[in-house]
Amino acid sequence: MQIRVIKADGQVEPYLHTKVLGTFHNALAQAGDVTLFAAEQMAEAVTYYLYRQKPNSTLTVDEIHLMIQSVLSATGFVHAAEALNRHRLRRQLNRRRIEIVGDTPDADQPNIWSKSRLATSIVRDYGTDMLTARAIATSVEEKVLVMNVTRLRKALLRQLILNDLDTLLEARRQLEPSAV
Repeated sequence: MQIRVIKADGQVEPYLHTKVLGTFHNALAQAGDVTLFAAEQMAEAVTYYLYRQKPNSTLTVDEIHLMIQSVLSATGFVHAAEALNRHRLRRQLNRRRIEIVGDTPDADQPNIWSKSRLATSIVRDYGTDMLTARAIATSVEEKVLVMNVTRLRKALLRQLILNDLDTLLEARRQLEPSAV
């Protein structure tokens, strides 16, 4: 029994309770209500509902986002629901502004930012599996959004990917039983 989630970029991945928990916690924290217990309870309610009412279904991130907003509003955290919505809209706008440009002025036309294209290229260029590539693409996207750049050179993008790939592979190596 596995729920699947269609991401905004069209990729499909398994439903992760921890992502819902993180979303609740971040929304509450942005609104000044840093209470992990409340976030845990709300995330449990959403996950329980989904597995009871919609097992083996496929949901969009928008549907899950609306559920989270509804739970926040219904439990008296309207300000957290509003903060979550503002944060989501701001991230969508920031993503749409990012262009990937060549390393020289006469390079090809800029490409718009796409985390799914980035993950696919990581699989192709570095031989990782899609879940690992998606994790690296997510981490790289976070760094790019924090840098607040609108034009990202391919060389910098490659460096960010390689750094995260090296870090992830080193962490895996250290977790292997023979490394202990």
